Amino acid sequence: MEEVVRYTYRLRPGATAEAALFGEWGRCRWLWNEAVHQYRTGRKPNFGRLSKLLTEARARSSWLRDGSQVVQQQTLRSYALALQHSFRVRGWGRPRPKRRKDVLPSLEYTTRGFSIRDRRLRLPGGVTIPVVWSRELPSAPTSVRVYQDTLGHWYASFVVRRNTTPAPDAEEAIGVDWGVTTTATTTDPAYDLPHLGHRKRCAAELAKLQRRMARRRRPRGVKPSNGYLRAKRQAAKVAKRAARQNTHNARVWAKKVVDDHATIAVEDFKPTFLARSRMARKAADAAIGAAKRELVDRGLRAGRRVVLVPPAFTTMTCSQCGTRAKHRLGLDIRVFRCDTCGYTACRDRNAARTILATAERDRAGADDVRHAITSFRDGALVRSEPEIPRLPAVGKR
Repeated sequence: MEEVVRYTYRLRPGATAEAALFGEWGRCRWLWNEAVHQYRTGRKPNFGRLSKLLTEARARSSWLRDGSQVVQQQTLRSYALALQHSFRVRGWGRPRPKRRKDVLPSLEYTTRGFSIRDRRLRLPGGVTIPVVWSRELPSAPTSVRVYQDTLGHWYASFVVRRNTTPAPDAEEAIGVDWGVTTTATTTDPAYDLPHLGHRKRCAAELAKLQRRMARRRRPRGVKPSNGYLRAKRQAAKVAKRAARQNTHNARVWAKKVVDDHATIAVEDFKPTFLARSRMARKAADAAIGAAKRELVDRGLRAGRRVVLVPPAFTTMTCSQCGTRAKHRLGLDIRVFRCDTCGYTACRDRNAARTILATAERDRAGADDVRHAITSFRDGALVRSEPEIPRLPAVGKR
């Protein structure tokens, strides 16, 4: 069985190649902003009309003709897809203009626009970039995305096909409840994901660099000093290191959970509201959203039965007898006690068991997984990730 994945490698462009990439990005950004302007002025052209306008613009402008038509077409295709998602996915706004100081360069090339020769990435215009091949490609790539991160490093993300190894045989089921003190509490304590606090450990170093930036900041409109740019880069490097540590831990934990369980009941928790609370910094350090995405993606790719359970009433419901408490539990109450059967457990552990019991009772099978974005007009939530079984809230059937 094959799967489509991305293999990402570091690029080492020289000064000439980097200047060519920035020039290509400037053309693509102009095309994106022009498409946004066309929509906002009421013309609302589709992708076919935008492609025709691109052909006419390239005939008039030598500046556009100097760039690759492949990457420019891909920019318009990305805009059309973003506009389509803005109508289907709840919470997505219309595409907005891309300002140079806010958006990092990102270029998409199909097979007609790039090649790999002598272990180098060759792009239109005679641009040749060395690639740091940390591992071999499993197959010939069908497209590549060349982008720059916040540290100024360039990367190439190739879309390839590879043979999948079957997941180990497993029969166990597990429920996952998200939190801040413990990032993921499961029905089996051996699979809990503790709050490791990588950003907190980097807080002192990051604060020192931010104070250095504040001292060396110049007035608006004045070119920043080399000392300010150096401190800014070092601060970005510290933040990037903490984010990568969180990503690595989430991948290791998700692989362990997926390998050992056939059914994974996940709390469909959206931590966006925590950004407006007093727990915003600790919630960001926990990286709940990244851990959830990694667990769901790995479960789907391994063919496991993954079920999203709404978080409503899971903390208030007894996992032993199913009775719901009559009053809400404050965050300071860490132990759940059932007044009906006398069951006592950690509130997060009880919620995880309730989530698993809900998924087992509804028996939403893996055949219900739909790898497409679906829109509903009856007010149901629409997911931008692969659609997986969604269950009603506990007690609402």
